[in-house]
Amino acid sequence: MVQSGGAGQLRRVEAQADHAMLDDYDEYLTFTLDKEEYGVDILKVQEIRGYDAVTRLPSSPNWIKGVINLRGAIIPVIDMRIKFKLGEPHYDAFTVMIILNVGGRVIGMVVDAVSDVTRLTAAQKRPAPELGGGIDARFISGIGSIDQRMLILLDIERMISSPEMALVDDDD
Repeated sequence: MVQSGGAGQLRRVEAQADHAMLDDYDEYLTFTLDKEEYGVDILKVQEIRGYDAVTRLPSSPNWIKGVINLRGAIIPVIDMRIKFKLGEPHYDAFTVMIILNVGGRVIGMVVDAVSDVTRLTAAQKRPAPELGGGIDARFISGIGSIDQRMLILLDIERMISSPEMALVDDDD
């Protein structure tokens, strides 16, 4: 009887330790843009879809692709390659749309391809470097390092709440 109680206690402690270890990680959905890897907080990802045609909105900036109808909701879509000035997009079988939900606001983000979900510890993350010049690093929260891979971590909350994103505000 004592042994089974001890074993039960051991299992509970192991489960708590496993849970604590998981708390030391942040998970990121990784994707590519122009051969570079980026990451976005997995908790902000609602779904991943293949790239579909969007309805273009007149007089909108070129990085706003338009809108899609997602199960009855009209969702604005931005092309991250254009937004980050990485050249002309090339849409192919790997091009995907990541649907994000940030603070109740849903937005589609077109990327070249989705890679995987990656866990990063605090030790694997560094602050965004000061880039200076004409490089806009407002939406970079940091750099993740996994073995020899570098991952540009996006601050999606800052991007969604930026004044320029008011152009794609879906509130009427």
